[in-house]
Amino acid sequence: MDHEVMRVVAAAVVEDGKLLVVSKQAAPDVFYIPGGKPEPGEQAEETLQRELREELGVVPGALEHLAVVEEIAALERVPMHLTVFSTTLIGEPVPAAELAALRWTDGKDPDLRLAPAVEHHLLPLLRSRGVLGAHGVG
Repeated sequence: MDHEVMRVVAAAVVEDGKLLVVSKQAAPDVFYIPGGKPEPGEQAEETLQRELREELGVVPGALEHLAVVEEIAALERVPMHLTVFSTTLIGEPVPAAELAALRWTDGKDPDLRLAPAVEHHLLPLLRSRGVLGAHGVG
């Protein structure tokens, strides 16, 4: 069981050049993108729709497969297989369930501690696509 990979499905939501990140009450100082673990028999898209509804009270718009990230999970410290979809949100996100907070970031906030999967994989990918910090210079 120790070597089992944790499967997670998450959403990269970018608005006005900033990425939506959330933190859990269990670790309120670590931020990552919203999502969660699939339930048995659940497709990735279904997982994301359920998690966004439970955690933020929103419905995702069209889901576009963005990336698969292999990284050590920030909280659980186990290998993680993260499937990321880019999407938009229908509704105003409000932290619920186990979430402590949400923030919008361009990845340059010095006081913001991001999960390794976000900091090392997702931010560089989004920057390379020109969607992060896109409203500013550079």
